[in-house]
Amino acid sequence: MTFSHQWFLLSCIIMLIISQLCPVSSRGSIYKPPSVERLTDRFHSTPVSGKMLTCFGPSNIHMKSNGSHADIILDKTSGSGLVSKDRYHNGFFSVAIKLPTGDTSGVVLAFYMSNSNVYPQNHDEIDFELLGHEKRRQWVLQTNIYGNGSVKTGREEKFYLWFDPTQEFHQYSMLWNTHHIVFLVDNIPIREVMHNQASSSIYPSKPMSLYTTIWDGSEWATHGGKYPVNYRYAPFVASIGELKMEGCLTSKTDSTSGSSCSNSSTLLTSDPIEGEEYTKLTSQQTVGLNWARTKHMFYSYCKDTLRYKILPPECKP
Repeated sequence: MTFSHQWFLLSCIIMLIISQLCPVSSRGSIYKPPSVERLTDRFHSTPVSGKMLTCFGPSNIHMKSNGSHADIILDKTSGSGLVSKDRYHNGFFSVAIKLPTGDTSGVVLAFYMSNSNVYPQNHDEIDFELLGHEKRRQWVLQTNIYGNGSVKTGREEKFYLWFDPTQEFHQYSMLWNTHHIVFLVDNIPIREVMHNQASSSIYPSKPMSLYTTIWDGSEWATHGGKYPVNYRYAPFVASIGELKMEGCLTSKTDSTSGSSCSNSSTLLTSDPIEGEEYTKLTSQQTVGLNWARTKHMFYSYCKDTLRYKILPPECKP
């Protein structure tokens, strides 16, 4: 055996070993997340059909498994979406999502809370937005919040996922109370927004509905619309299930601003996330938060000096 053949054989063996030690996803090496508490296990799942109503695109919403799951679809005719029957002051909201495969550039799957239909000029919002992307056909996760604002005053952060979101269901969760807002993916905190003096003016405080939608974000989702949705690959089907919605229900006539679960006279239920364990992250969750932000976050508005000549007050250490 010549030296070149020996070197080729050795290279193959090395690559085989590496592939066993470091499996790859569509974006490179998969990072194993740290162990954290399974916050989702504290809350009960509810059928999608029992808690959600059609928001738009009824022909592109297909209930499955007796309503416990649903497919929401984007095609040439329409996107589609669901909205909660109830409005909430604070709570824990979570859903398992399996995203469309293939070329999904420009497709947006959103799981979010909003009251823009009630407060069009100064609405609140807490967003998960999964953005189909042209780069190696991967999905990008964007989180955002609005408080008493408009779409021009968002606080975006973007992450690469440490798994392929098209192969299995993964959990996307939001915890919202008067202390903080926490975004979690598979129970790993990826973002915490503290409620303090610096953030008080942009902290969501009014009752909101919960939405799950899929739609065409061609105009902005990929580099300002450079890569629009390619409908040759339609329909784009996202599957959702394991819906968890436990919050302070408010009456439909509640128009209060700044009230908490403990003192609002319009509350129909008590606060399910009241207690010391929901006021701050545990040590395990803090490790998970630092891991996600160090290894997977690639954009934060707090570091965008082109957009903000003077950084927003909550960005300052």
